[in-house]
Amino acid sequence: MLKKTLLAAVALVSLAGVAAAEDLKEFRIGILGGENEADRLRNFQCMTEKLPSVLGVEKVSLFPAADYDGVVQGLLGGTLDYAELGASAFAKVYLAKADAVEPILTTVQTDGSTGYYSIMVARKDSGITKLEDMKGKKLGFADPDSTSGYLVPLVTLPEAVGGPVKEFFGETGFGGGHENLVLEVLKGTFVAGTTWGSGVGEFKDGYTSGNLKKMVDKGILNMDDLVQLWKSADPERPSRRPRFDERDMKTSSRPS
Repeated sequence: MLKKTLLAAVALVSLAGVAAAEDLKEFRIGILGGENEADRLRNFQCMTEKLPSVLGVEKVSLFPAADYDGVVQGLLGGTLDYAELGASAFAKVYLAKADAVEPILTTVQTDGSTGYYSIMVARKDSGITKLEDMKGKKLGFADPDSTSGYLVPLVTLPEAVGGPVKEFFGETGFGGGHENLVLEVLKGTFVAGTTWGSGVGEFKDGYTSGNLKKMVDKGILNMDDLVQLWKSADPERPSRRPRFDERDMKTSSRPS
């Protein structure tokens, strides 16, 4: 995460002119919910140290939101200057105020791809081994504004299961972000849940990047405890048109 955040900092050099034009004294970064606050602040700490001199501002402040919508509202209200958004959250901002934000950066995977996948996981000891086994069971989504954790599964699962989500699954709910969603699956709150990963590398490692990999690296997840039930057929990735399908789309607010 540190390396990715530093790369994001390099890309933010393009904002230096905007910061100067607006005579900004403080640059405000919104952080999506889903991971515990201490980890989120630690992951972004390098930006508070490196960006002031790059952007020519006195201070860079971090604002960890409780959920995705907190960042969305911050960008719309002009109380945030920069955030990482996925397609669903970006669309929510764009549809409310098209000139509120401007995409400036996306993630490139180790194989050169610029996408990621929605992934459904269950506890290995649950007896659930495939998507069909989830009929009538409780499914958890990450967040209402998450692309991989809600939007993509909501619109693509019906084809995979042969019917509407609300009819195939016995019950659905939200886990309060990707990390917490997986933890709730492990606790048994949900039989299975949807999160995201690069789709590059091996599932047993949590793939090369994504929520599962981050949890493995932090020591709070053993991939031997999970089984993958489903992965979206196509990766979510950036588009040249404003339907941006990238989980890690970096977005800056634009001066109005």
